[in-house]
Amino acid sequence: MKEKSYSETMKASIMKRIKAKESFVQDLYVDMLITEIQLKNRKEQLLLKIDKAIDERNRTLFLSLTEELKALNKQFGT
Repeated sequence: MKEKSYSETMKASIMKRIKAKESFVQDLYVDMLITEIQLKNRKEQLLLKIDKAIDERNRTLFLSLTEELKALNKQFGT
């Protein structure tokens, strides 16, 4: 078996680190994207429920749902 030279070993090590960083960034991006989709979905659901509470003149439910929406917006800075 042929041994790798020092420069080949260093190049392989650097490439491994670059690939690991790229993989980490890609995983992070996917996680952020999924979180964003879940957040948008939850907000849409809340807004629909708020509209329904308004239509039904249900003040208690309306106030509860709007507080939940405010908390969600505060938590995610939107």
